[in-house]
Amino acid sequence: MRAHTVVESPVGPLTLVATDGVLSGIYMDQQRHRPPQETFGEPDDAPFEACARQLEEYFSGRLRDFDLPLHFAGTPFQRTVWAALCEIPYGQTVSYGELAERIGRPTASRAVGLANGRNPIGIVVPCHRVVGSGGALTGYGGGLERKRQLLDFERRSAHGDDGLPLAW
Repeated sequence: MRAHTVVESPVGPLTLVATDGVLSGIYMDQQRHRPPQETFGEPDDAPFEACARQLEEYFSGRLRDFDLPLHFAGTPFQRTVWAALCEIPYGQTVSYGELAERIGRPTASRAVGLANGRNPIGIVVPCHRVVGSGGALTGYGGGLERKRQLLDFERRSAHGDDGLPLAW
């Protein structure tokens, strides 16, 4: 059974989706690979109290690590990539090639990029922390401006500028 709600954020409205009461999606408006709205289930705020609270704390600069149960629907390779994304420290980035090495598939950087782009739980599963070789900002389902906004926010916060929340 699926349910959804929409919460406001500094990067625009976020549609939160739960499968059997467990977070299975966070989608931005106009996001690439966003599933059709009719697949999100009925509107219901109840399954999302913890997620909404943690997102608010994240965007205010008070939370660096999410602590939520997650339901991943994807191939085994995608789930491996998404799990590795959760290991990227707050305020840091890795390249697609580095992420491929971390999962033991050093020649699979392109496949890692494709799996990264299909991440269904943006922000909580920080696919925005993956960059091109040399640090170039490349592909982000929510758009490069949002990626830049999230990375800049995390860098400021990680370097002691905790009083600078991402503007609402």
